[in-house]
Amino acid sequence: MADPISKTLIAFALLASLLLCSHASSDVPFIVSHKKASLNRLKSGAERVSVTIDIYNQGTSTAYDVSLSDDSWPSDAFEVITGSTSKSWERLDAGGILSHTFELEAKSKGLFAGEPAVIKFRVPTKAALQEAYSTPILPLDVLADRPPEKKFEWAKRLLAKYGSLISVVSIVVLFVYLVASPSKSSAKGSKKKR
Repeated sequence: MADPISKTLIAFALLASLLLCSHASSDVPFIVSHKKASLNRLKSGAERVSVTIDIYNQGTSTAYDVSLSDDSWPSDAFEVITGSTSKSWERLDAGGILSHTFELEAKSKGLFAGEPAVIKFRVPTKAALQEAYSTPILPLDVLADRPPEKKFEWAKRLLAKYGSLISVVSIVVLFVYLVASPSKSSAKGSKKKR
């Protein structure tokens, strides 16, 4: 059996090596990205897709040569109106946020499910570029036939269901107000009698 001093030294060496390994592996950028898309129907009948990609560095060091590429939008179905589907930045500091927005116009009708965007970045301690992926978007029903919006539909249903009750309550409230509040003519008459 080993003596207590050697056990202590071995335990200390194991603990020191674990701490060094965890410290070395935690001193890197950790890229998290969120992709969102929204549809906007124009009066002309065309539909535009607004895409925003947010990139967060949740790690403890800076990411360099950050590039974003979102090639999931086929050119036969979408046309880029504003911005571009790719972008580059020099760096993304630890705890920092980058955002990129572009707008597309739909050319054809149908259901579209976009793939995640690809983010590439360089870590100073590694020669190869690192990759991260954004969240995918939910399927978009582009140029779908939508029923016309019915404004104030809930008010019409409420009035149809409780219309007579609302009328009765408003008449009772008006009657109570007229009876309970003194009129100006009766107030003037009571002053003159004194």
